[in-house]
Amino acid sequence: MAEGTGKVALVTGAARGIGRAIALRLAADGHDVAVNDLDSMKGELDAVADEVRSSGVRSASVTADVSDPDSVNGMVESVAGELGSLDIMVANAGIAQVKPLLDVTPEDFDRMMAVNARGVFLCFTAAARRMISQGDGGKIIGACSIAGHKGFSLLGHYSASKFAVRAMTQAAAQEWAEHGITVNSYCPGIVDTAMWELIDEQIGDLQGLEKGQAMSRFSELIALGRVQTPEDVASFVSYLASPDSDYMTGQSVMIDGGIIFS
Repeated sequence: MAEGTGKVALVTGAARGIGRAIALRLAADGHDVAVNDLDSMKGELDAVADEVRSSGVRSASVTADVSDPDSVNGMVESVAGELGSLDIMVANAGIAQVKPLLDVTPEDFDRMMAVNARGVFLCFTAAARRMISQGDGGKIIGACSIAGHKGFSLLGHYSASKFAVRAMTQAAAQEWAEHGITVNSYCPGIVDTAMWELIDEQIGDLQGLEKGQAMSRFSELIALGRVQTPEDVASFVSYLASPDSDYMTGQSVMIDGGIIFS
């Protein structure tokens, strides 16, 4: 069983994939971990909360839409009320869509920004307000991407949403440093998750590729020679959530196995 740290973390988009891996890793680190996802994911979300508790820490399962202000504010207050505080916010929830820019509709663009950019903004600010009121600082961590450092063909609006996360990370870090809050983001590459299976399928449809071929072609770009696992990402988020990263803020760090170098 993990030795408790006394810190409470909230991970959005935690029913599966990277979010689930982050929640389980933070629980193994000894944090109490609340998990969030949409109402439609409640069954899987509750199962993750049970997995968290099996590490010997407390958990809470909270359904909320990260693109809705009232929903996000209610989620933060619910977690802080049930578990006693909010010390670590991981704004992980996100969506992807593969489309040529000339085919992206205003509705496509708005939905992408609503979840990936406004959702991170709402989670960042709601968490910051709570942490400032608590007076003990905190760790705010966002989901960026290699697409937040380089815009990718067929992922133009997705890339734009991730550049927005990178900008917010830098601005928030400057504004909230006086409160003892650090703000950083993680930038995964090609991860073996349901989201990347969707990207593979959509690129395949556009380019006439068989299932798995698009991911295989992208994977050839990885210097370390293998597709990333959710646990690879979770290990870095563990660092960002720990005291070891106390002197780090405003950074959006690539953890992609060696695709983008900067």
